[in-house]
Amino acid sequence: ESMFHGLIKVAAVTPKIKVADVLWNAAETIRGIKEAAEQGAKIVVLPELGLTGYTCQDLFYQRTLLKAAREALITVAEETADLDIISYVGLPLEVKGKLYNVAAVLHQGEVKGFIPKKYLPNYSEFYEARQFTPGFEKVQMIEFAGKEVPMGMQILVEVPEVEGLMIGCEICEDLWTPNPPNTKHVLHGATLMVNLSASNEVVGKDSYRRELVKSTSARLICGYIYTSAGDGESTQDLVFGGHNLIAENGSLLKQSDRFGAEMIVTELDIEKLCNDRRRMTTFQVEMEEEPYTVLTLHLKKEETKLTRTYGKTPFVPSNKLDRDHRCEEILSIQSMGLKKRYEHTGCKSAVIGISGGLDSTLALLVVVRAFDALGYDRRNIVAVTMPGFGTTDRTYDNACLLTKTLGATLREIPIGKSVLQHFEDIGHDVNVHDVTYENGQARERTQILMDIANQTGGLVIGTGDMSELALGWATYNGDHMSMYGVNVGVPKTLVRHLVQYYADTCQDQILQNVLQDVLDTPVSPELLPPVDGVISQKTEDLVGPYVLHDFFLYHMLRLQEEPAKIYRLALLTFQDEFDTETIHKWLKIFYRRFFAQHFKRSCLPDGPKVGSVAVSPRGDLRMPTDACVRIWLEEIDNL
Repeated sequence: ESMFHGLIKVAAVTPKIKVADVLWNAAETIRGIKEAAEQGAKIVVLPELGLTGYTCQDLFYQRTLLKAAREALITVAEETADLDIISYVGLPLEVKGKLYNVAAVLHQGEVKGFIPKKYLPNYSEFYEARQFTPGFEKVQMIEFAGKEVPMGMQILVEVPEVEGLMIGCEICEDLWTPNPPNTKHVLHGATLMVNLSASNEVVGKDSYRRELVKSTSARLICGYIYTSAGDGESTQDLVFGGHNLIAENGSLLKQSDRFGAEMIVTELDIEKLCNDRRRMTTFQVEMEEEPYTVLTLHLKKEETKLTRTYGKTPFVPSNKLDRDHRCEEILSIQSMGLKKRYEHTGCKSAVIGISGGLDSTLALLVVVRAFDALGYDRRNIVAVTMPGFGTTDRTYDNACLLTKTLGATLREIPIGKSVLQHFEDIGHDVNVHDVTYENGQARERTQILMDIANQTGGLVIGTGDMSELALGWATYNGDHMSMYGVNVGVPKTLVRHLVQYYADTCQDQILQNVLQDVLDTPVSPELLPPVDGVISQKTEDLVGPYVLHDFFLYHMLRLQEEPAKIYRLALLTFQDEFDTETIHKWLKIFYRRFFAQHFKRSCLPDGPKVGSVAVSPRGDLRMPTDACVRIWLEEIDNL
């Protein structure tokens, strides 16, 4: 097993330095590397020219300083030799009479390679071209401390213990240029970029730097560690803030507070990056032989202790501002999808089955938005409530009140008589509450909706959500069928927030109250008779908690993760809510249902994709209906 699911702990360290006091700086560098190793980090990145200080200016010409830096590097390597860590340390290095700004790769007491900086800023406050020579790409061997060491930009570090981990390196300004070295490194296999930097602080620069690191990691689908010089650099004309950043494919995992000497540590998920690259056909790796040198450095195999947290609801942003923005956007996508269908068909009415549950409530709100955008009369929305054997007063009252408040037309059509007649026709005992008893009601309701749509020249609007489709929790050719399904891209955990958002922003007290009660009602198909007037059949008792299933769905479909990893992350994420047996049980049911029920997704009505995960056979999920779940279940059984 590679380093347990491709997770590796990394650190960005900014020691407190003294300008040109190389002995002090070496000691602080050693302290920083040791501290990172104590926290379990396997890769540590220190700032640009950290052994001397970035702000030495013309002192870089001094042989004394350059010699001290070389000796300090050997000391740092030796003093950290017994640590299980790969370190990137910055220093000035003279080669053939020229001075280069380099990153040294240290491992097990040895200097393994030097990567020089190519782009030397010589504008505004920067004056690097005065002392330094731009780095060369092609790797050549140079003599260092009595050994031959490779030097050049085209050096990558490979770590076999973490499958897919390949580290490329650039220095500060390299990242800020039109053609940064990182592109080439990544196209030759780098999955992690490290950057040794000395980026001074001017107003507004921190947000630019943060966005640059985030967007670079997104464009390259890589991890990115950016370490910046900080406290102790000369403040003759500049101040350095030590702004350290660790990003992964567009997400900022960790950043330091500025204006201190601080270490940040987190875990990068290399496996996740590789999964994403594999999926993206436009991410095209260059296979032809370029003169790249790959250094293979080994780490001990051990489980990476996780400090990263994973959201319980990956489809729902935790920050309220982001969540509100997302809810508004999704409601717009849903209603614009439906609006186009009306413009195209010329239909003027909508028929929707309304139960008083979350999904049909959301669908009705979406139809209202689409009708308002089209300038259609809301009275042409026919909301049909069809009480059956399991309907409770609570959901019935909510369905009626909701329809009236929104100004749609309510039709009540009880299905009891027709279903009993149907059971008689097919010879089904009404006291046997099996799947026939349940699905007979669902299909009766669909027939009513379809025929009313014919009466009114309208479209039947589907209400089922993506989580139900993932689990196949829909009656085939019952609630499974419609003429346009507005919720097919919305997972159950998000449906709740969309309705909540609508309630919070609707400015109508009656509507707000009824939406709040819908939100407080247990999720149920209401197909089995209630007990003492209360819902007896709770969906989550039968198929499992939707919060778990949506977590599984995201990690499996969006991140392509294997059951063992999903299980591990779920245990970590839900430890305060579910015990191990419960998570294991529902994970198994999730996989079994997901595979077995694909035939229901294979012939799905049209409907809009709203997020990065979707199950439509025409867009995202080209999956064989006859796929066997065996190897996934075996992995789950072995957990």
